[in-house]
This record gives sequence, structure tokens and C-alpha cells, in this order.
Amino acid sequence: MRIAVLVAVPVLVGGLVAACSTAGNSHSGQTQTAQTTTPASATTTTGPSGSKPPAASTAPAAGAAISDVIAWIEAGHSADPGRYHTATREGATASLGADIAFTAQASKVTCMTDSKHTAGALACLVTLTNPPPRPETAYGEWKGGWVDFDGTNLQVGSARGDPGPFIDGNGPELANGDSVSFGDYRCRTDQSGVFCVNYAHQSAARFGTAGIEQFGCLRSVPPPDGVGVAFSCS
Repeated sequence: MRIAVLVAVPVLVGGLVAACSTAGNSHSGQTQTAQTTTPASATTTTGPSGSKPPAASTAPAAGAAISDVIAWIEAGHSADPGRYHTATREGATASLGADIAFTAQASKVTCMTDSKHTAGALACLVTLTNPPPRPETAYGEWKGGWVDFDGTNLQVGSARGDPGPFIDGNGPELANGDSVSFGDYRCRTDQSGVFCVNYAHQSAARFGTAGIEQFGCLRSVPPPDGVGVAFSCS
């Protein structure tokens, strides 16, 4: 009996990996963030509706095109925003009205809106492994993990005289893989952090213990007084 033997020859396909430069701050111990340039050929998305590229299975890396970030965020399981209109502090729950609050990564990232004082902005407290140091221009209690994101500006580190919107505590947990939509924003959680897009300005940020990443039109700029690291679309 003749036996035919089929020999499989493996083929190794090499992939091209694009590396993005990491923008460091001149201070030692600074939170590391990436300066990125969105390719001119990258398509953008103006909102949840309309055509968009397929989402990757893994979270966007530093320097990813804003269209890819948006697609990945929108691919998350959509959570009911109605669950995130309260905050809890020491067992007491407060209603936030139209504002949104949520936590992620075992409360290492907690985010909240404060329409009464900062309309259209998102504030997050992040337990950063390497927060930016206190600048000489800061007055008050230094919060290296305080992040403000309003779509056109992303600021890391702030001197605070009060807890601001977090006086009411933290919002409910947003589970990994879930996303929540509110105002101009949509946020999705992942093991690497919380990714939030601002549709109005086609910008996005990742809030994670390893650092803060910017996407879209956000570029590194000199920080204003009292701020550790700053990015802006202008």
C-alpha cells in the first residue's frame, strides 16, 4: 500500500509595527504621555452613527488614529447611563441629577461630570504610578492624579483647595468591556484603563494607573500655572 505524506511548510509572516514616540516631561517622576500625530489618511467619526472602521480586539495603543479609538470604544457593551447618576461616600448616596459618575479598575480610576461648575468637562481622579511632580506655580493641596478633559484640553495634575465634584464620593463601577454615553462623551473601560472620546472635538484620552495617553487633535503644550502636564487641540 502506498501512503501519501503531506508535509506542511510553515510560513512566517512579518508584520510591521509602528512605534510612537513618548513625550517625556522635563521633571523627573513625570507621568509619561505620548505625543502623537494622526495620519492625514485616517478617517474620523463624528458620532456613534454612520460608517466606521471595525474595532480591534485589543485596546488602542499610544498613537492610534482617533477613528480606531472611537471604533474600539463603541464596540464595548453599552451600559444604561441611568445607573450612573449617583455617587456614594461613606455609605451615603447622593443624586447627581444629569451629571454622570463612574469608577473603574477597583476604584483606581473615578470620573465625574460637574455641569454646575465646568459645563461639558470630565474630571477624573487616577491613582497614577508615576504622577507629575508639584510645580512651583501650584498653590493648595497638590493632586498629581487629578485629570481634567473638556475635549479641547487635557490637563494632568492640579492644585485643589477642595474635593470639587468628588465631595459626594464615587460613582458605580463600570465593568471592563462596558461603555457609557453622556453628552459629547462615550467612555469604555479596559484592564489598561478608561478610554473616553469627545465626539464634538474628535479627541480622546486614556486614564490608567500607568499614565495618561492623548489621541486625536490633542498635542503637548506648556502647562498653565498650577498644572503638571497639559495637552491642547489649539
